[in-house]
Amino acid sequence: QVQLVESGGGLVQAGGSLRLSCAASGRAFRSRFMGWFRQAPGKEREFLAAINLSGGSTNYADSVKGRFTISRDNTKNTVYLQMNSLKPEDTATYYCATCRGGYGLGTREEQYDNWGQGTQVTVST
Repeated sequence: QVQLVESGGGLVQAGGSLRLSCAASGRAFRSRFMGWFRQAPGKEREFLAAINLSGGSTNYADSVKGRFTISRDNTKNTVYLQMNSLKPEDTATYYCATCRGGYGLGTREEQYDNWGQGTQVTVST
């Protein structure tokens, strides 16, 4: 079991940047692909980005490609989501999660098991 804690959310103006962090407990972090999702009020949870064990391979949703960057530091058991050029439609609760084995850079919610509690990101106009 891996416990995840997200941080770094907040209020930012459109066009601004934020970096989210997801700290994981346990050595299992280093053996798990990781992903970021978000959920806006009244909407389904949306895949954003995934990263492999070494950090050398990533996958992004079209909605954030070129603006968001996922990375990880295995020495700190942490995965990051750098968000640039933020838009009001990026407003949501952001979650990190561990991907179940065998799914690679999964894009579907059911491919992930351990989830953090989420961090709120609000982008104002």
